[in-house]
Amino acid sequence: MALQDGLSRAGLQQALGLKDEKHFRKAYLLPALDSDLVEMTRPETPRSSKQRYRLTALGQCWLDAHADGRAT
Repeated sequence: MALQDGLSRAGLQQALGLKDEKHFRKAYLLPALDSDLVEMTRPETPRSSKQRYRLTALGQCWLDAHADGRAT
């Protein structure tokens, strides 16, 4: 999975096939961050051009639990 190493916001959007930055941030990125499924690699500088996002242990557990495509 791409989030193991970390991806930029644009990289995440591209991987998901989403074009609208505002919608992506509001509907996907912020909820994932708030739920501790994804974390910033540079939380002290959230607007850094070098900012990347990576999967947390909780996020990996969620993915493992939903690997078969069924919600639990």
